[in-house]
Amino acid sequence: MEKQNNGNGAPLRKKSTFREYAESIAIAIMLALIIRAFVVQAFKIPSGSMKPTLQIGDHILVNKFLYGVKFRVPFTALNYTLIPIGQPQRQDVIVFIYPVDPQKDFIKRVIGLPGDTVQIVDKKVFINQQPLNDSFGVHTDRNIISILEQPRDNLGPLQVPPDKLFVMGDNRDESYDSRYWGFVDQKSIIGKAFIIYWSWDSLNFGVRWNRLGKLIH
Repeated sequence: MEKQNNGNGAPLRKKSTFREYAESIAIAIMLALIIRAFVVQAFKIPSGSMKPTLQIGDHILVNKFLYGVKFRVPFTALNYTLIPIGQPQRQDVIVFIYPVDPQKDFIKRVIGLPGDTVQIVDKKVFINQQPLNDSFGVHTDRNIISILEQPRDNLGPLQVPPDKLFVMGDNRDESYDSRYWGFVDQKSIIGKAFIIYWSWDSLNFGVRWNRLGKLIH
């Protein structure tokens, strides 16, 4: 049997099995890193601030491409948009770099867009003096807290600055959000949450099968 050659009469060397596996693994890792950096990233929900939309132990996927191709600046709360694509819309559930601590990522719902006037009166949210159709927000505490004590139930009116967002958790009485620490810079947005791919109930030590594959609205 003749040996294969490269057309110049020189025999071709066959790659070793180890080298083939190493190259395949390297390519797979590189593709995974690219996808994670620019397309889709997985996150785990650690708290109940987004209940009932998201439960503690939900594992979600976040679309990082929807709002544009971004580059995250290490150790800061900023993402620079390399290729702009879209803008966040009201009611989007977004993951962003926590303004107070850039080492943490938060997930909340967009309530106020740039230029909006936001006001909260006895737990009711108003946008530009109109009641917000707030079908996602839930309240677990009947008590109304005065604005003199804290901004949970009464706030504003205040205007959302350019390139900023006002965000809140769906579990309105148990969420630490824009009411307390201010606006989210749009450069801090990582992406939009879109699906639950896994959910683990640590209290009952079991999988929440009914939540797997559930789209996030």
